[in-house]
This record gives sequence, structure tokens and C-alpha cells, in this order.
Amino acid sequence: MPLYIKDPQVNELAEDAVKYLGAPNKTEAVRMALKAAIAEARAKIPLEERIKELQDEVAAKLGPFDPAYDHKADMDDLWGI
Repeated sequence: MPLYIKDPQVNELAEDAVKYLGAPNKTEAVRMALKAAIAEARAKIPLEERIKELQDEVAAKLGPFDPAYDHKADMDDLWGI
């Protein structure tokens, strides 16, 4: 599906992106430009916040944390110690 851009200035920017990014078409040029812009914006977020975001994502997938869980005892039991 071709990319249709109504705004002439934005269309010109997309055509420039095709030329300068070496993209095969406007859709791919816009995809590449957006990915680069998002990566640049994310890089400006402090490391602590990015780590917190990842920790929250992992915690949501793993479920609730049990502070009473004794990992060492569990591993010792698995190894027959």
C-alpha cells in the first residue's frame, strides 16, 4: 500500500528522506526516520528511568515478587545439598 501524504511540505520531507536515507520508497523512508527519531528521544531519557521501565515490564510478566522466597535453599535442595 503506497504512502499518500496530503501536506506538500511533509511530502517533500519524505522525498528528501528517501534520497538521503537511501530508502526504496517513502513508506520505508518514513519508517526509518521515525525509528531514528524514537531511538534518539529514548536515548535522552535518563538511564535510571529506562531501567525502571524495563524492571516494571519484567515484573508484570513474572508476576508478584515474594520477599520470603529463599532462592538459595531452593537451589540447594535441587542440587541435593
